[in-house]
Amino acid sequence: MDRQWQAQMQIWCGAVIVFGLVLMGGAFDATSAGVYALFGILDGPGPITWDPVLRFSLALMGAVTLGWGATVLAVVRATDAMPQTAAIAMWRGITIAILLWYVVDSGLSVATGFWRNALSNTVLIGWYLLLMRRSATDRAASAA
Repeated sequence: MDRQWQAQMQIWCGAVIVFGLVLMGGAFDATSAGVYALFGILDGPGPITWDPVLRFSLALMGAVTLGWGATVLAVVRATDAMPQTAAIAMWRGITIAILLWYVVDSGLSVATGFWRNALSNTVLIGWYLLLMRRSATDRAASAA
């Protein structure tokens, strides 16, 4: 993959990692400013109860999101050293996983009254799919 594509994918991964850090900040009141702002934007169907269960859930979701972004970042860096067929297979698997996340996360966001989260998910997956499309176009051009 070319350097520009890698840089754009690293920015995408960075955005996912930062979001994970914001969610993790919800674990404690002193670090919750980002999550307070996020919930204000999402404007769910009722008041937020800042109890230990919510704080644990935010910390856990943040850690998973951080790990997800770091995993995709590792794939961005590793696929350059792989044969093209292996790299394509790896990206197909990652793309299926991201599509699965999108469908489940967005569907549950809408079902629970946090439909605005589905909008941000759509931006994130749209950005990812544009980068994947560019990668496929670049591979096709270099193969010709």
